[in-house]
Amino acid sequence: MGLLGLLFRNPAIFILLVPVLLYSVIAHEVAHGWVASLFGDNTAKRYGRLSLNPISHLDPMGTLALFLVGFGWAKPVPVDYGKLAGSRRAIVCVSLAGVATNILIATIAMFLLNFRMFHSNHLFAAILVIVARINIILGSFNLIPIPPLDGSRVLMEFLPVNARHKLAALEPYGFMIILILLWTGILSPVIMFIQNLILGLIGIFV
Repeated sequence: MGLLGLLFRNPAIFILLVPVLLYSVIAHEVAHGWVASLFGDNTAKRYGRLSLNPISHLDPMGTLALFLVGFGWAKPVPVDYGKLAGSRRAIVCVSLAGVATNILIATIAMFLLNFRMFHSNHLFAAILVIVARINIILGSFNLIPIPPLDGSRVLMEFLPVNARHKLAALEPYGFMIILILLWTGILSPVIMFIQNLILGLIGIFV
């Protein structure tokens, strides 16, 4: 049963892993709000969503999914795209901020594995490997160009107006579409391709 199996196989790893993984999804959302504030939109700040307090961010279903299937989500940070200065550049930066944060966390985890004090310790090594893997999955999953995922927001900025509206219209059905595509396996090669790109990027720095 995914990461929950760790609770029975190795409770120590599970207990140490929980806060790191929860803050991985929290950091993803905070990054959206923080970058939006850099471009002139303080909506997230007004709603108290730039806080690292988990109560402000955690979504029950998203948290459960994180430990059941290896990817999850927090409550989306509110962003007023009309207030973003710089138009396309600002929107793309805000949209990619969460993914960039997950890639950064994965990079740090893999970098730390190069040090003997971490890779020679079974407990720390196992935690760092899982943290890297989950953050790569989170980053890959969010780059899928289906609304409401971050990849769709980036794609919309490069589509003609009519196509943009048609893609945006899918948002109410987005998660159902994603679940069907995951269940049928259609998304698997897409996610693997994105994961390989991210691993290649991380390899440059690690």
